[in-house]
Amino acid sequence: MSYTIATFYKFIFLPEYTEKKQLLLKFCQDHSIKGTILLSQEGINATIAGIPEDIQATINYLKKDNYFLDLDVKYSTSSYLPFKRMKVRLKKEIVTLGMTDIDPEQQVGTYVAPENWNNILEDKEIIVIDTRNIYEIAIGTFKGAINPNTHFFREFPDYVRNYLNPNKHKKVAMFCTGGIRCEKASSYLLKKGFKEVFHLKGGVLNYLKNISKSQSLWQGECFVFDERVAVQHKLEKGNYKMCKGCGYPLLNKSDLFDCSEKNNSCPHCDSSLNIKERL
Repeated sequence: MSYTIATFYKFIFLPEYTEKKQLLLKFCQDHSIKGTILLSQEGINATIAGIPEDIQATINYLKKDNYFLDLDVKYSTSSYLPFKRMKVRLKKEIVTLGMTDIDPEQQVGTYVAPENWNNILEDKEIIVIDTRNIYEIAIGTFKGAINPNTHFFREFPDYVRNYLNPNKHKKVAMFCTGGIRCEKASSYLLKKGFKEVFHLKGGVLNYLKNISKSQSLWQGECFVFDERVAVQHKLEKGNYKMCKGCGYPLLNKSDLFDCSEKNNSCPHCDSSLNIKERL
């Protein structure tokens, strides 16, 4: 059986977001949908999976709500359900930057379509920053992209304060997995006085889906927050497994052996790097 995975988000003021939780949860459970939906006053952020007709019914249900009429959904497929349960969570932010005065609905950087992204990467006047976290970057990134060495997205403002200057760095481009972190990061940079800020529309997933491998400047695989662990071009399942102890993506066979049910650990296992807590 083939399952459809739907990923979507939208920054929009949701004054009644708490009331939507139970309605969404019940609809998803009634349609055997698995995954996670985050709701906050600033919008919605979700990745869900199910059989194609149930996913389509769920998206149709969401789009009946005026807040989500123009919801942009990215689809991929899997031979198995990559989630074990359905969760709808209420959050302060749908992606945590730790700053409530950043509003991508009001101010955001310039979107760059996947087919134009290579031009950004090859422009020497533009610095390109990978806004994802270190364990994501470890298994794949764009050629020449800067690694800010963050463990959490909320550390990104510290990176900006310490390493970026709007008077020196005239053009900044960013990318992330699905686009949501970059929308917020670009809004933050504009607020801090950076003039020309670009970000990859739809994130790495959109790039890998639409750009052929022969034209791609992506190196490695792309970490995803479900049991597929990582995807490749055309969003095909990657080769990584996940440590049952810390959740770190593993490729080396000896590491996978150490990460067996019996040992339940890998070379990356450490109390300061528990990825599972972030999923």
